[in-house]
Amino acid sequence: MRPSPALLPAAPEDLRRALLAWYDGARRVLPWRAQAGETADPWAVLVSEIMLQQTTVATVTPRFADFLARFPTPAAMAAAPLDDVLHAWQGLGYYRRARSLHAAASAIVERHAGRLPDSLDTLAELPGIGAYTAAAVAAIAFGRGVVPIDGNVARVLARLLAHDAPLSPTKAEFRPAAAALAAPERAADLAQALMELGALVCTPRRPACAACPWGFACRAKAQGQAAELPGKSKKPERPTRYATAMLIEDGRGRLCFKKRPDTGLLAGLIELPTGPLRDRPFASEAALVAGLPAAHWVPLPGGVRHVFTHFALEVVLVEGRPAVPIEGGFFHGRDRLFELALPTLTKKLLRHAGVAV
Repeated sequence: MRPSPALLPAAPEDLRRALLAWYDGARRVLPWRAQAGETADPWAVLVSEIMLQQTTVATVTPRFADFLARFPTPAAMAAAPLDDVLHAWQGLGYYRRARSLHAAASAIVERHAGRLPDSLDTLAELPGIGAYTAAAVAAIAFGRGVVPIDGNVARVLARLLAHDAPLSPTKAEFRPAAAALAAPERAADLAQALMELGALVCTPRRPACAACPWGFACRAKAQGQAAELPGKSKKPERPTRYATAMLIEDGRGRLCFKKRPDTGLLAGLIELPTGPLRDRPFASEAALVAGLPAAHWVPLPGGVRHVFTHFALEVVLVEGRPAVPIEGGFFHGRDRLFELALPTLTKKLLRHAGVAV
């Protein structure tokens, strides 16, 4: 049963009409977005949605075209080793998304003859594709009458409805309102228009209510509360952890690296050999090198700080030449570092050591 339009502060057709009229004049030109009158490439839509999770448009925009050129179809990505995908993903962070995209491409080839399925339920069955991404692809690529709810859309709907509670992780509280607003007519434009409204007008801070096409209906604007809504959750404190990384050079000037395990933090990526994580700072130089392979280690001045989702990491870099090779390590030329899938943390450490990367 379709949710009642009474959930919304105005008739859904009036809200859609005002939003689409605004979008027709305000839509940005983005490399993954089909132009007016064009048909979207479903694979490009999926790639863009995965890339944009937890990453800004400004970060993705200069990277998207080259990435899609390298993997223009699900079959092209499925045929590529995961290491190639991770390498191409460098700089976009949250590498779990790249692994999910690679798994989804393989499933599309194996289950759907290389073509993205066009139903919401079947899209949601692909590896790593959650409810939001399935809805976004269904609406934008296939014109299904659904409204995907990302952070921008949730904020817009929260203000439209004067929802003053903090947003839930799934944002499921807005599904009835989104379903009441959805329609098959211009479904792709409607989905993107809502995202665009949140990105350009209904921004987290200082929303431009005077320019909002929904100003006539917005309850938060009427109450003078738009900037305060939705309610804010208290963010948990992010702890700091500590580690030692090793800069090891062989007789040919090559540097030692290790590949991380296929699961867990920075899975499958290449790093400098690193000691175990600690919960407390190193109290002495002896503590800094405790547990490392036998060698004369020289700490480099300063350190590198890197922030992950749930904790911050402070790393001190030590330089030395162990008597025996690092277990599981390999040497790689400084002039060929571009061949390796190096996460941002590893690049920071190399630059700290004066290595060009």
